[in-house]
Amino acid sequence: WVIVYRTLHLITPSFQLVQSFPLFPQEKNKWSSSKDLLSRIDLDELMKKDEPPLNFPKTLEEFQYAFNEQGQLRHTKTGEPFVFNAREDLHRWNQKRYEALGEIITQYVYQLLETKCNMTKEIVPVDASEEEPKSFIYLSADAMSNPSKLLVLIHGDGVVRAGQWARRLIINQDLDSGSQIPFITRAKEEGYGVMVLNPNQNHLEQAKPIPLPSPEASDEPAQKRERKDDRESKKKRDFYEKYRNPQKEGETELIPIRENSSSEEHVQYVWDHFVSKAAARNVFIIAHSYGGLSFVNLMKHREAEVKSRVCAVAMTDSVHNIWHQEVNKSVQEWLHQHCRNWVSSPEPLDTPVEPMLTDCPRVSAGTERHELTSWRSFNSIFQFFSEARLAGEKYEEESSSAVTTRSSHRTKHKQDHDDL
Repeated sequence: WVIVYRTLHLITPSFQLVQSFPLFPQEKNKWSSSKDLLSRIDLDELMKKDEPPLNFPKTLEEFQYAFNEQGQLRHTKTGEPFVFNAREDLHRWNQKRYEALGEIITQYVYQLLETKCNMTKEIVPVDASEEEPKSFIYLSADAMSNPSKLLVLIHGDGVVRAGQWARRLIINQDLDSGSQIPFITRAKEEGYGVMVLNPNQNHLEQAKPIPLPSPEASDEPAQKRERKDDRESKKKRDFYEKYRNPQKEGETELIPIRENSSSEEHVQYVWDHFVSKAAARNVFIIAHSYGGLSFVNLMKHREAEVKSRVCAVAMTDSVHNIWHQEVNKSVQEWLHQHCRNWVSSPEPLDTPVEPMLTDCPRVSAGTERHELTSWRSFNSIFQFFSEARLAGEKYEEESSSAVTTRSSHRTKHKQDHDDL
């Protein structure tokens, strides 16, 4: 089939060449027939004939992979890194295999959040019934009670779930670079409570029910139903079935999770039901990629609350846009004062990068790879938070001192007036 596939690709351009020359009627008919034959062949479908079954292992052990002491995914027998092209010329099968491994990685990271980081899963919506679709977030033991500091982690869009920055990095590089676990560990060591959001868990996927034929259709004679089919479509279908036997995947449907059907909805919901009710005086946020857009959306709808609670926001290659999101001037000014965006850049880490818009300052993440920006900015982010907190405390002390001074002046002035 590989030979057939490549041969057809080679001869197809010849049809375009022949069209530019006059042909005798009988030759023209031959070319027309050949063109019609090729037009009925879906080459991608044809290549599925010899595709192995789409049945993949359900655990890392069955995949024969494990994470070593350095957090690198390695084959348990060969010690080699993960190989995407396990079967040559079968990209679809290799991709499905990669996705199956990715789902196992997601569950593995959840397990680490619960065992290594001692975090607990909280269901959202908080008032969800047993029957309706649900999502969840992860909280440290003191996330709601820590009176001082709370760190909120928001990943980007795509296939990543709670506890991940980039699945690709977890599989191909290591857990530290691709997961949020180092950030959680560091935050807990420095006295933060931690919340891990799950903004991509927006729907419940389930098998789509097969519609039953209507009574009218079932009572209709078979010959009459067949005549209703488009004859050309039927010929094409029959031609396909003669030459291939593709694996058919069941159709699924997505049922949205109430008040969490998008990243923006999820972030706002968690703010309303968890962050705003937490005891911490200072909230710190790390938002990667689309997570930055979701945070800016939160500011649009909860501006006063965010300004009163959030001390600093670290974005990593955020895709927010203050123009497209129609952010007002006061929000832009707040972003400029309290945010910093570590962007993909060839410049050394923390080198200022010319801003595209007048919002949060941009600095280099020390890498040109989008998915690595969070990990490469790791130390700089926590330094930024420390400086922001110290600056906030200094401002509060100065404000308190100024109020006390004004109060004492008023008291002294009143005493002097009474003495007269």
